[in-house]
Amino acid sequence: MPPAHAAPLQSDEEHLRRLGYEPKLARRMSAFENFGSAFNVICVLAGCLTMFSFGLNTGGPAVMFWGWIGVGAMVLFVGRALAEVTSAYPTSGALFFMAHQLGGPRWGFAVGWLNLLGLIGGIAGIDYGAANFTGAFLNMQFGWTPTPSGLFAIFVVILLVHAALNLGSVRLVSVLNSVSVWWQICGVVLIVGLLAVVPARHQDASWVMTHFVNNTGWSSPFYVSCLGLLLAQYTFSGYDAAAHMSEETTRASVSAPRGIVRSIWVSWIAGAVLLAGMLFAIGDYDTVLNTSTGTPVAQIFLDALGPTGAKALLMVVIVAQLFCGNAATAASARMVFAFSRDGGIPGSGLWCRVSERTGTPVAGVWLSVGAAFVLALPALWSATAYGAVTAVNVVGMTPAYAVPVYLRLSRRGRRFEPGPWNLGRKGPVIGWIAVGWVAVVSVLVILPQSYPITVDTFNYAPVALVAVLLLAGGWWWMRARHEYMPPVQQSAELVELAGEVV
Repeated sequence: MPPAHAAPLQSDEEHLRRLGYEPKLARRMSAFENFGSAFNVICVLAGCLTMFSFGLNTGGPAVMFWGWIGVGAMVLFVGRALAEVTSAYPTSGALFFMAHQLGGPRWGFAVGWLNLLGLIGGIAGIDYGAANFTGAFLNMQFGWTPTPSGLFAIFVVILLVHAALNLGSVRLVSVLNSVSVWWQICGVVLIVGLLAVVPARHQDASWVMTHFVNNTGWSSPFYVSCLGLLLAQYTFSGYDAAAHMSEETTRASVSAPRGIVRSIWVSWIAGAVLLAGMLFAIGDYDTVLNTSTGTPVAQIFLDALGPTGAKALLMVVIVAQLFCGNAATAASARMVFAFSRDGGIPGSGLWCRVSERTGTPVAGVWLSVGAAFVLALPALWSATAYGAVTAVNVVGMTPAYAVPVYLRLSRRGRRFEPGPWNLGRKGPVIGWIAVGWVAVVSVLVILPQSYPITVDTFNYAPVALVAVLLLAGGWWWMRARHEYMPPVQQSAELVELAGEVV
């Protein structure tokens, strides 16, 4: 039960105005559709499978399976802690607005840029992964040989498709989110069911749970195992989409936090089943790693089911990944809209524009896909760039999750007024566990992933992080410290007044 001082449930528009914003976006999204937006960005058929090759080389089956279990448990702490703060501040700005309210403008501004980096990195990683799987399908169907330039061309087409879908009404995005939830769940059941029944031979449980592989060049099994956690941590990114869609969701102060938590635990279960099914179905390890299709997952399907079955399952995966990228683009566009609405981005007057016809942030859509295009450009020259893009997603997103939680614990403490969805007395314990886990992950994702370190193997995630922080810092000192103005003072006064009335 909520504590006595929890904020009462009120109308969405009233709550948003109390936080200092006038409603502009069309509020047509249900609680299930809000959950779908977060579940679809996590998308185990995208994250688990696009990072499958990375996992096979970085610890192998043992790290992939147990890493998923362990990381999922820790992410659930992060998600619950973040959901509690989301219930109090259900806005499209989500993380940066929470940080601003709890810690002040500099905290909010920094979190906004980190979140933006993570969201754009997510679009780049998801859509480039979908391009790889599309390339594998074309290889199997037409004998097309995947090349960096060819895959990048497919990536650009996918970006443009997602831009076009997000230029329509939020109703279209909502429907696609709902369809995608069932597509993913049914897809996991179909893939695992076929891989369990059709192949005559499977790996045994001991191999799946204990077999360790190190193709990174590093000699330390512990270091390699830590790197291998990136598969799970990358997949468990993007659940803040439920918060970003708050201003378009009914009963947002309850629906959005529930969407965050449900998307994590449902993905946790689905991902464990999917990874186990894939690992048990592996035939010859070296053949899978060195497949001519360019994607180990495609080779597993091919060895287990033959060409027809493999192509059918690849289409299931590709469609799920396209749904995932579409949801990620929607979340990023809302973040751009909200951050520029408060003056946090150069050219804010342009990026905060909303279509009068559809009620969607059109400019935010184009900025999101354009920035994702730029972020993925190194993939034209470096075979390992995809791993770095996923690291960019994690290095931007994960700290942005923890900062509002940290500020809620260290700055506000008992003065924090929770929303209708809250953790009660368990909140501080869950929050500090979440902050500790994020601190560990934030170090892991910037470490070198391969040895020796060369131009081709360099993890440029720290470079992207430093570049974004320098850009944000420069913009802050030039103009943003005068122009960045979320309605924190107005909101704080109204919240205090509402607390007195209650």
